[in-house]
Amino acid sequence: MSLPRAPDMLPNDFAAALGHAVAGFGFLEEALKRAIYSLSAQSLGQKASGRAVQSWIEQMENIADDSLGSLIDRFGGLLRHGNAQGDLDGLLPDLRDLRRLRNVLCHASWRPGKEEGFWHPTFINTHGETYDDAFNPAILEEIRTRTLAAARRIVRIMRATGIEGELARRD
Repeated sequence: MSLPRAPDMLPNDFAAALGHAVAGFGFLEEALKRAIYSLSAQSLGQKASGRAVQSWIEQMENIADDSLGSLIDRFGGLLRHGNAQGDLDGLLPDLRDLRRLRNVLCHASWRPGKEEGFWHPTFINTHGETYDDAFNPAILEEIRTRTLAAARRIVRIMRATGIEGELARRD
């Protein structure tokens, strides 16, 4: 497939659905960061040494820049160490699948699909894999719905710690 001189203009309904799906991933990342904060604060305990607290603070500062994949891995590590309560069944595999979809939606160059109303992402991931499926607004809305459902599960896990995951801002 040759590279066009300029990308096709996405139809408004598709562009809006794509934007809403991508915004859902932003909320998912925030939920993961807050849950990581809460779960790791819970595991730190009440009688942590000054060195342990300082190390924890540095880790929390670093999650602001973590990618979705790194956040999922860090969250999964906390879950594996038994620091979470709630509905965990199938959550990590779902998050990994959503990560793959997020990378496609955020980083693809879009071409009209073979079927009316569908658009095909031109995307090659870091492993050299392409993405063959095409998307339409309904599929993008399903992805957004799945993303927000996963984020709600993560927020419930965070709230079960009793520690609201408030992230400090770096100036």
